[in-house]
Amino acid sequence: MKLSTRGRYGLRAVVELAARQGAEPVSLSVLAAEQDVSEAYLEQLMRSLKNAGLVSTARGKAGGYRLARAANEISVGAVLTALEGSTAIADCVDGNGGVCESACTCAARPLFLTLQRRIDAVLDETTVQDLCEDYLTQKRRQSDAGLS
Repeated sequence: MKLSTRGRYGLRAVVELAARQGAEPVSLSVLAAEQDVSEAYLEQLMRSLKNAGLVSTARGKAGGYRLARAANEISVGAVLTALEGSTAIADCVDGNGGVCESACTCAARPLFLTLQRRIDAVLDETTVQDLCEDYLTQKRRQSDAGLS
């Protein structure tokens, strides 16, 4: 599994929203500048996240994006699935109907299944809050070192 920019940038944006949880909604322009992503591209990602029920929007002058629920209730797996569609390492282990003609006779399929189960477990057990805590720690270290 190799994450596309959709998965990487979208996950970073969700973590940024988590870091600002409880504050006013974050405008697309602020979010894009903070994550160094174009507004047009980020808007596409945020639309996918909104459609998945992971972020919500507020309209108006003070509008923007926020998490639809608490960061500790959103798994990384849910975010990546909303953005990537599938996190399967091979078609034969994709629970979304991926088919492989050799699945019954493939010597590597048991390995692929084991890898997929472990990847899914990590993605589903890791929350956006977990990533946010590390993100804020890294930002504090950077600030303390005068690198901001």
